[in-house]
Amino acid sequence: MRALFLTFSAIAYAIFFATFLYLIGFVGNLAGLPLTVDKGPVGSVGMAVITDVALIALFGVQHSVMARQGFKKAWTRTVPKPIERSVYVLMASAALIILFSFWRPIDGVVWDVANPLGQTIIWALFLAGWGIVLLSTFLINHFELFGLQQAWLHLTGREAAAPVFRQPLLYKWVRHPLYLGFFLAFWATPHMSYGHLLLSIGMSIYMLIAISYEEKDLISYFGREYEEYRSRVGMLLPGIGRRAPPSS
Repeated sequence: MRALFLTFSAIAYAIFFATFLYLIGFVGNLAGLPLTVDKGPVGSVGMAVITDVALIALFGVQHSVMARQGFKKAWTRTVPKPIERSVYVLMASAALIILFSFWRPIDGVVWDVANPLGQTIIWALFLAGWGIVLLSTFLINHFELFGLQQAWLHLTGREAAAPVFRQPLLYKWVRHPLYLGFFLAFWATPHMSYGHLLLSIGMSIYMLIAISYEEKDLISYFGREYEEYRSRVGMLLPGIGRRAPPSS
């Protein structure tokens, strides 16, 4: 059974990684992909907005609700704890695949940068955003974040170490570099269609809500240590979004 858990976690991770790569192409409107933010079934604008908002909401609810401690405690009564995170990762991938499959593009141009230098700068920001996302996962423990470490420790009969509050590299300057990377990735485009704008706004709203819930969890884990960190380090940009710790 332990080997089966690890196999399941490896498959869930492989599906996640393929989905993550497709997300880059989807948001970047990469030529050759059958479905992107600007390429897909065309219908009425009203139906497209309703459909796309519902898809963003589905992803946001799945991503946030399943990550909460209360849900995890109830969830692990059914799902074995060593693969709880892998099931979460698999369902998050499924939510994205549903979004890719049913997304409805919305024509219209918000901005269109024709200058070659401007395009190069914007694409560099786009790639930097995805690079920051990936780097951030490794800074905080990539394999634990995506469930492989839990299954491996279960296979080898070891317990995970107690969480320790750390501030590696990017985390010394901003509290949520992973979300900063996503903001760059969703907004840095030389051609912003109305559909892409809807995706960017929707995901930005979701991320701001997710940060609020995530910080509550971090305070419950690390208490005063995280509150002091939050008072010193900006949320998404250095020095911006600091929160004063509550008075003793």
